[in-house]
Amino acid sequence: MIPSVRTDAVLAGLDPEQRAAVTAPAGPVCILAGAGTGKTRAITHRIAYRTLTGEVSPRHVLAVTFTTRAAAEMRARLGALGATGVQARTFHAAALRQVRYFAPRLLEGRQMPELLESKARMVGLAAARAGLRADRTGARDLAGEIEWAKSSLVEPGEYAVAATKARREPPHDPAKVAEVFAAYETLKRRQGVIDFEDMLRAAVWGIEEHADVAEEIRNQYRHFVVDEYQDVNPLQQRLLDAWLGGRDDLTVVGDASQTIYSFTGATASYLIDFPRLRREAVVVRLVRDYRSTPQVVGLANAVIRQARGSEARLRLELVGQRPPGAEPELKIFPDEGGEAAAVARRCRELISSGTSASEIAVLFRTNAQSETYEEALAEAEVPYVVRGAERFFERPEIRQAMIALRAAVRSTPGETPLVTAVVEALAATGWAREQPPAGGSAREQWEALAALVALAEEYAKAPTLVPIGEAGAVQRDVSLAEFNAELARRAEQQHAPTVEGVTLASLHSAKGLEWDAVFLVGLSDGTLPTTYAKTPEQLEEERRLLYVGVTRARQWLWLSYGQARSAGGRARRPCRFLPQLERNSPTERAADRSRKPDRRRAQVSSCRVCGATLLAGADRKLGRCPTCPSDLDEDLFERFQVWRKATAEDLKVPAYVVFTDATLVALAERRPGTPAELLAIAGIGPRKLSQYGPAVFALVGGASPGEASSKKFEN
Repeated sequence: MIPSVRTDAVLAGLDPEQRAAVTAPAGPVCILAGAGTGKTRAITHRIAYRTLTGEVSPRHVLAVTFTTRAAAEMRARLGALGATGVQARTFHAAALRQVRYFAPRLLEGRQMPELLESKARMVGLAAARAGLRADRTGARDLAGEIEWAKSSLVEPGEYAVAATKARREPPHDPAKVAEVFAAYETLKRRQGVIDFEDMLRAAVWGIEEHADVAEEIRNQYRHFVVDEYQDVNPLQQRLLDAWLGGRDDLTVVGDASQTIYSFTGATASYLIDFPRLRREAVVVRLVRDYRSTPQVVGLANAVIRQARGSEARLRLELVGQRPPGAEPELKIFPDEGGEAAAVARRCRELISSGTSASEIAVLFRTNAQSETYEEALAEAEVPYVVRGAERFFERPEIRQAMIALRAAVRSTPGETPLVTAVVEALAATGWAREQPPAGGSAREQWEALAALVALAEEYAKAPTLVPIGEAGAVQRDVSLAEFNAELARRAEQQHAPTVEGVTLASLHSAKGLEWDAVFLVGLSDGTLPTTYAKTPEQLEEERRLLYVGVTRARQWLWLSYGQARSAGGRARRPCRFLPQLERNSPTERAADRSRKPDRRRAQVSSCRVCGATLLAGADRKLGRCPTCPSDLDEDLFERFQVWRKATAEDLKVPAYVVFTDATLVALAERRPGTPAELLAIAGIGPRKLSQYGPAVFALVGGASPGEASSKKFEN
């Protein structure tokens, strides 16, 4: 017997619910663990407690999770607790190890088939045999459908019916996808390879069809722990049942409110049904949240409280354990550009005040949203890293689109409107504006190209003015060549390598992670929930995505959306899952009543002539309504033009990279004399203040362009 002092150390510091989970008797145990409640602590301490008391042998325990990172963390924690010898692996790693070990026996001396790391190439060949042309994106979507089917224990001949019943949106007619599926299976057999789902099936087959293999595995592994049980798919559950062989020493841990991968075949039904199918099961609920402040926890509870459906039956009301913190901030902006600029400024402020950049995250619904924030962070000189996807301008479809746009300059008539030219150039690559395709990868690619069109729309709306003497200035259209130069500038600016930076990630990629400060952005209906979520089940999964996002924040949380995608665009509604924070937060209401007006904000958002609220980006830059009279200083405007031309030539960049025509008009109208007044002009941030501020102030003060060019900030 291990000395009790060691088991006492394992139990030390556990809360009552965690202790109940750790000391629960052998048999089925279901731990319902809310976000931040210490689920990994509970299951690793349970394993350590049972091994240190001699109840189980470490070599007889198999702990299973879904990522190699989680498995490595589990092994490290078990080692620190003295529970060495426990196997902690992913489902795939455990199955591969067993299949390789038993291959000589199961294959009667034949060599084990090679494992296919990626399906895309072979799926492409299978599609061709089925009469479909599939590029890399199309092959990925077909591969995703095949993975869903195999993980759901659906055979090729059953696919069409199963996909319809599951309300799938396959990239092609279900019958045609079934043909591709069948051709893919045939090709694999002929080439002597297997995929990851085959490997799991082989492990199941080895146990179910070979009594000697089953006996050896079940003698080896007698006690099982499964993490993230809400993400198990039918094939993984079949393997778990094969390992158990009717035994019941199984501990599962999960949170139905974090079920966000049902599109891959994952289902929370096994977690939900666990107590019903195992009547003797011990059920423990972990609700004490040690991750987030009570204010963040309160918002998370408010989001998930309205959930419906089977998963909602197991929702947990979290109880914050940390000291009180700041109320979550709800911000509404006229458009996405303003939203991104504000997020970048706040990130910079947080870093300046001591928050590590790696402890800040900007989370969004789709990867296509990243470009706006990459641009804003780069403009604010805030380092960032993109998690779970390529940076926007590194995506293959964006690279191809930029090549097509450059080529289109030669063939597009000069009078063609910019947006029309961009749409026509992208159409040559196969993109169609009106019809988003089915299939996750194809849709993501479509959205990335749609983001390019949105950039063109925004760029075309920014006035490019040409002076015409005493009459002031007239607007001219932006050319495709100028837009290409802007794209090249953004790509170069956003490709700066960083070691540590603010994390940009989709909500799916953020699962399992946490940061001190989290920005949840783009929270408008149509983005979250996505327009593709049509059924009640799909909408509830979108709600759970927001819940996952909220629970990533430890101390500080920002939620925002733009009322339009770009200046002057169609108005959007806020995310329907978003509680009215100002109504739920007495602290914030009281603070709003006592807060003095923000003069800088009033200057930016209200017309300085008539006082009306300004929503369009160009109007906010000028600080006045387009119908209000201009007080342009023509002499100052001309000196700004001369200075800009010389500065651009010196830097070897297009003139608008220094300041756009609209910015020059705003400078000549508003005549800023201090850094605060210059920063109040939309589109001018700290970097441009540092670069050009002294010259601007000199010109406003009456200096010549040559004199202004020599002005620099004194360090």
